[in-house]
Amino acid sequence: DNERLLAERFPADYICEALDQTRGWFYSLLAVSTMLFDRAPYQHVVCPGLILDEGGHKLSKSLGNIVDPWGVLNAHGADAFRWYYFTSKQPWDGYRFSMEAVGEGVRLFLRQLWNTYSFYVLYANTNGVDPAVEAESATELDRWILSRLAAVTDTVTERLEDFDATNGGRAIAEFVEELSNWYVRASRRRFWDGDPAAFATLRRCLVQVSQLLAPFTPFIADEMYENLAGGEPSVHLCDWPQPGVRDVELEEAMAVAREAVGLGLAARGASKVKIRQPLREAVVVAAGRERDAIDRLSDLVRDELNVKELRFVERADELGSYEIKPNYRSLGPRFGKAMPQVADAVAALDPAHVAEAMREGRTLGVNVAGQEHELTGDDLLLRLQPLDGYHVEREAAHAVALDLNVDAELRREMLAREIVRAVQNARKAGGLEVSDRIALTLAGDDELLAAAREHEGYVAGETLATAVSYEGNGAGEPATIEGLELRIAVTRS
Repeated sequence: DNERLLAERFPADYICEALDQTRGWFYSLLAVSTMLFDRAPYQHVVCPGLILDEGGHKLSKSLGNIVDPWGVLNAHGADAFRWYYFTSKQPWDGYRFSMEAVGEGVRLFLRQLWNTYSFYVLYANTNGVDPAVEAESATELDRWILSRLAAVTDTVTERLEDFDATNGGRAIAEFVEELSNWYVRASRRRFWDGDPAAFATLRRCLVQVSQLLAPFTPFIADEMYENLAGGEPSVHLCDWPQPGVRDVELEEAMAVAREAVGLGLAARGASKVKIRQPLREAVVVAAGRERDAIDRLSDLVRDELNVKELRFVERADELGSYEIKPNYRSLGPRFGKAMPQVADAVAALDPAHVAEAMREGRTLGVNVAGQEHELTGDDLLLRLQPLDGYHVEREAAHAVALDLNVDAELRREMLAREIVRAVQNARKAGGLEVSDRIALTLAGDDELLAAAREHEGYVAGETLATAVSYEGNGAGEPATIEGLELRIAVTRS
């Protein structure tokens, strides 16, 4: 009977022991098995490195630097502890343990995951969503996130089958970031309006993420799965999820759109223009397939950048003019005292010609003291001076320029958005539920009230106000918007 069991279970799928047990465990098992059975006793080996303290010293009772695991568990929980060891680095590299590093995993991943899950629960309860009701994916955004879900399921499965929990966990974290900071953020209005397809898509993603996370963070995975009515008594009783169908073309198009949005938001940040301030246009350098991709998702790009129009140009040269300067770090050692003449020669070059040559990787010739010299792209500093009123952000061959000119109409729209934010804060301070309808009274600066009147439909719709009045007597919560005073009174209607 024991021979039958040995035949069924030998050799082991994998064996795991720390680096300091190489000779005492791995080698001794290998030697004995080879002598007895003429084969290795294991098919795979996972060999973790040593756990060190923050100073790089091995944890040891004699050094007094051991870590009480209960202290970590009480502070951050078992899931955070496990997530740290699985994903912070490859296990054979060893660890420099610190409580702060475990807490970083909570902040960067577990909290983001839980906030996304809590967002679904809040709005699903508010809208009375029945999780048993399936809805077809209605938008490109739905189809994109489901394609990314198929991709991450495939990646995690492949990595775990190869005993690579680190990259498997990191793939899940990357997907949760996409789910939270792109899908949910760009779909907020649909959740607010109770769109069944949005709820069905987000629930499907969260259920499958809980299944993928089960080996990594078993407790939070089970909590999410059970509350989402996943179908089994526990996530740990589920079959492993299977990858769905991918739309690689849509994933590539969304990646291009996200890059354009990232550059546009960087332009806003660099010019200190907040996202609530609508702008007239964004000019995107794109041609061919990249332009087609952004065109396909243009509504999404406009919404994320908060611009009225998208305009395309094929080359960054059309966003402004170039300024050329010599790279003294590169040219100084080469020309020494002749650098002033080199600087004059560089200044005489045609900036457009230089930009084209640098794009194509060609050299440029300059005459210094009657002699011809070749300059490469490393010898010159090329800077794009944007058109008046625009700010440009570039990355490699991609660029986005924002028209920063704000007229009175755009300013009033921005003020209306700020009023909405202030009213939402007043609702929260008043202890109102997300679904509560209100009567709204505004008083204060004339410019703010004029903006609220012009965009009253938007203000009322965003704040669930059944009535908006401007006859306040000075009562209400005070708020300051762009240095202007506003008083807000909200009552449940």
